[in-house]
Amino acid sequence: MKKLLTLSFIICHIISLNAQKHPSYKGLVMAGYQGWFNTPTDGDSRGWHHLAKGDGMKPGSCNIDLWPDVSEYSKTYPTGFYFANGENARIFSSSDESTVFTHFRWMKDYGIDGVFMQRFVSEIRNPSGLSHFNKVLASAMKASDQYDRSIAIMYDLSGMKSGEESIVLKDADQLATQYHLFDKVKCGPYLYHNHKPLVCVWGIGFNDHRAYGLKESEYIIDGLKKRGFSIMIGVPTYWRDLRTDTEKDEHLHALIKKCDVVMPWFVGRYNETSYPDFKQRIGEDIRWCQNNQVDYVPLVFPGFSWRNMKGQNTTQIPRNKGSFLWKQISGAIESGSEMLYVAMFDEMDEGTAIFKCVTEAPVGESKFVTIEQGKQSDYYLWLVGEGGNMLNHKIPFSNKIPIR
Repeated sequence: MKKLLTLSFIICHIISLNAQKHPSYKGLVMAGYQGWFNTPTDGDSRGWHHLAKGDGMKPGSCNIDLWPDVSEYSKTYPTGFYFANGENARIFSSSDESTVFTHFRWMKDYGIDGVFMQRFVSEIRNPSGLSHFNKVLASAMKASDQYDRSIAIMYDLSGMKSGEESIVLKDADQLATQYHLFDKVKCGPYLYHNHKPLVCVWGIGFNDHRAYGLKESEYIIDGLKKRGFSIMIGVPTYWRDLRTDTEKDEHLHALIKKCDVVMPWFVGRYNETSYPDFKQRIGEDIRWCQNNQVDYVPLVFPGFSWRNMKGQNTTQIPRNKGSFLWKQISGAIESGSEMLYVAMFDEMDEGTAIFKCVTEAPVGESKFVTIEQGKQSDYYLWLVGEGGNMLNHKIPFSNKIPIR
């Protein structure tokens, strides 16, 4: 009997050693992670990258519509902004490892399963951008391992030129070697799907006059598949019927069928009033995917604003104290979704960030979206966590927004 117990223990130990920590996207709530914010003194020599316009980080020269709550960051930087009480409004840098660790700690605290780390081809083609995003990814790999969060790579093709497809494949090769992505034990926090490490390729099939097309996209997809990756493909909203924001080329469907997961881009496409039509679309998308053996992940976003970046007469989609976001989360689950993608964790430029932001904004010429009156800075983190609980049946399904 003792020998049998010992043998059983050894077998279980061997199984545990060979088990992948994050074997599937199904059942997870993942967010996008930009990681592209810099300050002039953070050591990266990228200036106020994605934070300010050409005249410095001060009122009237600002690129972001949300201001982060930096009370829990160990390292912050002064700006030209001030709060009404005279206190300087400080900001973080994505370059600092402590920033990334703070973000991943919040993911664990609020039950968000992990993030897709953005790698923009327009950035990693240059030494400065490649160095920065490698630094942020290294911090994220360590933080996701410490806090047991899932992590995956997302290549954003926006800004890619025809002929630069090899940049993606070369980068994927380097990361696969550096982080042992094909070793289910050594890859640690990396997310697998269908028994292979998952990589997202975003920006395929859009009809907005990009410098690349389906031919270049297929080259990347085929190259990643040949290397043994599982692929999530980021496509336009109307990918299924090839209209509006989508190229009218049925070859897009052939590309999607080569992939493991499809994720349509919904940011800015609807508000709370117009959402019901898109909920119906999600159900139809899911049925198409079921018929073609492709997994489907709907995107949800808390609201949208890019006034400081684009000017005052631009699209603004109100958050409505979380009602808009919850309507999307519950709608996706009710439609049959098995996983969710949240845009985004830290995107302050377009006002979609769910991480901790201020309830009282800096004063002056630039106008900010704040966490609404009566809500705390962590409200949207908490709400997304509740969405994950509902997805996994830890709380009952409800179309009504939960009360904290």
